[in-house]
Amino acid sequence: MTKTTLLLLLLTVSASPVITFSQVPKYEITAFIEGAEGVTFVLQKVSEGKIVYLDTTTIINGTCNIRGGSVKSPELVSLVTTDRKKGLSFFLENTKITISGRFDSLSDAKVSGSKSNDEYSTFIKSMRPLTEKQAQLRKEYEIDNAVVLGEMKAAQKDFVLKNPDSYVSPLLLSSLIRDLKPEEIESIIKAMDPDVANSPLMVEIKAKTLALTAVIPGKKAPDFTLNDVNGKPVSLSSKVGVKLLLIDFWAGWCGPCRQENPNVLRTYDEFRKKGFDILGVSLDRTRDEWLKAIADDKLPWTQVSDLKYFNSAAAKMYNVTAIPSNFLLDDKGIIIAVNLRGDALYTKVKELLDKK
Repeated sequence: MTKTTLLLLLLTVSASPVITFSQVPKYEITAFIEGAEGVTFVLQKVSEGKIVYLDTTTIINGTCNIRGGSVKSPELVSLVTTDRKKGLSFFLENTKITISGRFDSLSDAKVSGSKSNDEYSTFIKSMRPLTEKQAQLRKEYEIDNAVVLGEMKAAQKDFVLKNPDSYVSPLLLSSLIRDLKPEEIESIIKAMDPDVANSPLMVEIKAKTLALTAVIPGKKAPDFTLNDVNGKPVSLSSKVGVKLLLIDFWAGWCGPCRQENPNVLRTYDEFRKKGFDILGVSLDRTRDEWLKAIADDKLPWTQVSDLKYFNSAAAKMYNVTAIPSNFLLDDKGIIIAVNLRGDALYTKVKELLDKK
């Protein structure tokens, strides 16, 4: 290589722009928690019904740090102790987030640095009068008040409609899937900010909405087979044929389900001799808890379960994301109505049987 060639090469290199690679945005969490010295916490989230562990950290000298992680978009996570007895939930995004609080009241800790969490906290505070009203009704009457539940769902839907660019909206929308028609959900998604509409949770919601169209009134109920309390396989198709069949998704650990059981039992006792039957599908995790609830609530109809919580094959098939949840079928196995609770179940069953 001649000196001239070398000089030209050096000039070319020095004149070329320096190529740099932008770093992937990361989140950084710093927690100051009084009274938690030596306590280990787990950072986790729920994805497709399963717990996903993101990191662990231990309080040393009153503080702990989690660095280096990244999320595609803001999402709800939990920082919980390894024994699951203490924890708090907040929106995580790729910013510097600070948590300040006391171990004995960790759920009330202050979280700063996350715009999405600020929006979420503001919404939760706005719901406080309704949650307090609901708690008071439960205390006085030991039942959920349908009116209050309706107001809470209306408030959630209102937030979603008014905040199409908020990452809190997918979280609230996910709990409304069974209360909205598929076309309503599709309309809401179309109005969302593109980044929000393509977030991981919204991808799940889109898939669930698609699955939901298979279990709406007018569609034939998908068949499934689960074991009964004696370990004997029972298929849905083997129960179809009575005038009306209710598929009742519930669990022994579910308070609202246990409160609803007397209403379901009343309807069963009133109409079982007229052609009404029930197939209970439990989302319990342990056999003992399941059997104890059946005995305590005196439920006489056929009960089945695979003891897989919300990962139950039947729950996934019917897109059950919250319980109690039910599907009323005719004698051909066609879905007539969904999620009938309280007097609504009794009234609907009576109305349909009176026509037969």
